Amino acid sequence: MKLKVTVNGQEYVIDVEVEEEQQTLAPIVIGGGGPMAAPAPGTASMPAGSSNAVVAPLAGSVARILVKEGDEVTAGQVLVVLEAMKMETEITAPAAGKVGSILVEAGTPVQGGQALIELA
Repeated sequence: MKLKVTVNGQEYVIDVEVEEEQQTLAPIVIGGGGPMAAPAPGTASMPAGSSNAVVAPLAGSVARILVKEGDEVTAGQVLVVLEAMKMETEITAPAAGKVGSILVEAGTPVQGGQALIELA
């Protein structure tokens, strides 16, 4: 290929050899490739002050408390809803039991691993 180049007002004609490279591009997949599956409800069963404590899996603030002290709960039942970065996370009971004590109030900021509810 010939190119015409001007340097300081002087024109030059240059022969240029261009080697073409074969580039293979991988497909771009955004958001996964398969059908959307509903996210499984998470359980907060990390160790805290008590082995029966339901703890916050992440930092945020308590949006709603859906149980009262003395309520009987089933495994997987939503106990508390946390809000973090304008997203809500449902905190579920890891096992069936009875709500012994509620350790937080609605609007309370919490840290990851902090006990929210103790099951009896």
